[in-house]
Amino acid sequence: MSFNTSQTEAIGHTKGPMLVLAGPGSGKTTVITQRTRSLIVNEGVAPSNILVITFTKAAATEMKERFYRLMGEKKYPVTFGTFHAVFFQILKYAYGFNRGNIAREEQRFQFMREIIGRMHLEYEDENEFIGDLLGEISLVKNTGIPLEHYYSKNCAQEIFEKIYQAYDDVMRRRRLIDFDDMLVYCYELLAQRKDILSSWQRKFQYILIDEFQDINQVQFEIIKMLALPENNLFAVGDDDQSIYRFRGAKPELMLGFEKAYPQAKRVLLDINYRSPTEIVEASLRLISHNAQRFEKKITSYMESAKGRISYHIWNSQQEEGKGIIAQILQSCKSGYTYNDCAVLFRTNTQPRIFMSQLMAYNIPFCTRDNIPNLYEHWITRDILTYIRLALGNRSRKDVLGIMNRPNRYITRESLEEETVAFDVWADYFYDKDQHWVAERIEQLEADLRVLSRLGPFAALNYIRMGIGYEGYLQEYAEYRRISADNLVEVLDELQDDARAFADYDAWFAHMEAYTKELQQQKRQQELSGDCVSLSTLHSAKGLEYPIVHILDVNEELMPYKKAVLDADLQEERRMFYVGITRARERLHIHSVKKYNGKEMDVSRFVEEMRGKDVS
Repeated sequence: MSFNTSQTEAIGHTKGPMLVLAGPGSGKTTVITQRTRSLIVNEGVAPSNILVITFTKAAATEMKERFYRLMGEKKYPVTFGTFHAVFFQILKYAYGFNRGNIAREEQRFQFMREIIGRMHLEYEDENEFIGDLLGEISLVKNTGIPLEHYYSKNCAQEIFEKIYQAYDDVMRRRRLIDFDDMLVYCYELLAQRKDILSSWQRKFQYILIDEFQDINQVQFEIIKMLALPENNLFAVGDDDQSIYRFRGAKPELMLGFEKAYPQAKRVLLDINYRSPTEIVEASLRLISHNAQRFEKKITSYMESAKGRISYHIWNSQQEEGKGIIAQILQSCKSGYTYNDCAVLFRTNTQPRIFMSQLMAYNIPFCTRDNIPNLYEHWITRDILTYIRLALGNRSRKDVLGIMNRPNRYITRESLEEETVAFDVWADYFYDKDQHWVAERIEQLEADLRVLSRLGPFAALNYIRMGIGYEGYLQEYAEYRRISADNLVEVLDELQDDARAFADYDAWFAHMEAYTKELQQQKRQQELSGDCVSLSTLHSAKGLEYPIVHILDVNEELMPYKKAVLDADLQEERRMFYVGITRARERLHIHSVKKYNGKEMDVSRFVEEMRGKDVS
């Protein structure tokens, strides 16, 4: 097997630290496995003294299998594993941990459910709230931020500190650890017990790390300890593909590698074997707009051909989806399969309309992310409750659900009967000389009469603005310290969806059919061999497809509207860079003029990758 000059240099590296900048499609897995082989065959290194770390179990397994094939299927005892697997192995020997000490996801959620239940906090979606809190706890542990210096995005600082401490206490009492604890405990162990650290340093004398740009501060600190005193650390990655800041990974760690190791050698894998010239050059034009990065000159191994990248501007999401489907069907007529096609997007809420269109065309698809059903969102449930009441339903459960959304200051005790009579309900407060509450009940009844005469689109607008539900969402977001934009976006999407239906029966029938089809599609995914891949940019990392479509390349979506700081914008650009470099043959960039009924601008990233004005 022949290697290019930079690959040969990396594979032949022996002692001391080396930083390998490995762009998309540059053969980094080949370099890691070949260097591992070279250390054993050419340098006489004992296989058991080599540690190869990557970030996912699947990647570690693939790396190990490729190495075994390279070695003629002989099972050399090189350690291949994820950070968590390796660190858990260290804890297992030190503390006697076993698999039973690793908290299951449902256990973690139950602990949090009990903690927030005791604190009587207000939230709408329990699982979402718990997931957000656990994510923040994970971020604190992975970055090493002192708890007192961390400001929660989901609740007041003192409340978050209590939740964090309570969660930590219950885990310790039950002798349980989560994946983040594996890092924290391992760091504390090796920092405090030099004898234990020394034994693992003797064990792992050569350390190779894949996807180094995804490392977080705690992981790097542990690796630096393990690599001493020889510092035979071989770090392979691409700072331009660092897209996990929300998990504590920062490109600054990779950019600072040579400060931590001034004697480190650096090599750039400068040939892209995946994509043609046009895609490679467009990706470099785009990413060059990021200031904090290693400069790279990368060339394509393939001949260039016109038409490798196409740009499309559609009037609406519906038109966009139909256009993409037409292009996918045309690709299949030209000899491609559904498996060859991927549709990528920034957030997991974007593809709902497109998925509905795929179902209508009976095109099989598989999702790499959990795509939420808009019709099962708690905001949608509130809106549908209002509509049910407007259509004559008077169940106590439904009235309780919306009577204080917005807040009308009505007590639950005022409703005892399972079927609500609004005049009796109002009289309850008139009798208590609380006329202002009774009048609000009468206003609610009047609002329901108005809703009963409106179509779905107008009704949703009246609930938002006339009744004041959007104001309630603003207040709720402020209380929860979360973005109101995300909640209002659900209303925007739901109202845009309602626009297509003249009456409630048709809209409700569509919701039911879509939900059933979505459930059926999930069951078929396990059986289907040929399907169009739908994926967020995050989940597409590490994958490649002959044909890639990227949805909704518009301002506020890509880059996402939350990206205000320069560091955020640079990460958004890296995400888009990851997306366009997934394409092996053809890349389609799609933008819309209107998104959920709102006027939209084409993303600045399109102009950056084209290198010219696209207006």
